[in-house]
Amino acid sequence: MGIVNVTPDSFSDGGRFLDAEAAVAHGLRLEGEGADILDVGGESTRPGAEPVPPDEQIHRVVPAIEGLVAGGARARISIDTTRLAVARAAVAAGATYVNDVSAFRADPELAGFVAERGLGCCLSHMRGDPRTMQSEAVYDDVVADVKAFLEERLQTAVGAGIAEERIMLDPGIGFAKTLEHNLELLRRLDELAALGRPLVIGTSRKSFLGRIVGRAGDDRLAGTIATNVLAFERGAAVFRVHDVQPVADALAVAAATVRGR
Repeated sequence: MGIVNVTPDSFSDGGRFLDAEAAVAHGLRLEGEGADILDVGGESTRPGAEPVPPDEQIHRVVPAIEGLVAGGARARISIDTTRLAVARAAVAAGATYVNDVSAFRADPELAGFVAERGLGCCLSHMRGDPRTMQSEAVYDDVVADVKAFLEERLQTAVGAGIAEERIMLDPGIGFAKTLEHNLELLRRLDELAALGRPLVIGTSRKSFLGRIVGRAGDDRLAGTIATNVLAFERGAAVFRVHDVQPVADALAVAAATVRGR
């Protein structure tokens, strides 16, 4: 899953692809590097980020999605949003997948829309919202708590009419998590894979990697690769990254080693 941030303030590449033409070129480049899904978002979810009104999100993402479709993108186009109005506009432009970091809690009507349109979706674990989430990083057992949350949200989505095979789950690395929480989730990822749905992992360039290796956002590729390969070995299925080709190459080698092909 290649990241296409059409935002001025994302933690790693904010402002680089705010122009629709730049976002389209970036998305097509990521597809060429091996991305099966292009995740287009118009609102940063970094810790401390302020909410972006739906109209502004639509203004940012729709031209990018239309441009990707017009440019012949074969990858599935995902809209990274928690808002029904944004999802509607994105789907009208060509998106077929909804990546909701709130897991349909911010806008409960979004679940019905996903069901009605037969869309795919990803449901993530997060407490609070980007402004407050790091103050809520308190758990008895982070893996057990995240697993219970994802199981409940999965059941809610199925109850809203979304076919289970269209749902993926994301433990929300970095969302209301400390460094230790993130590492524990990665260590015990197989417990979340036991839920039976594909797991999406988003560690790309995140600050916990920087705390380990002492590197800035654009210089965390090695840490990103390490965490994605470890996640693959523990059952992850989809890898949300900024740098598609090097991660895809590393995963290809890991797959050949683990699976013998």
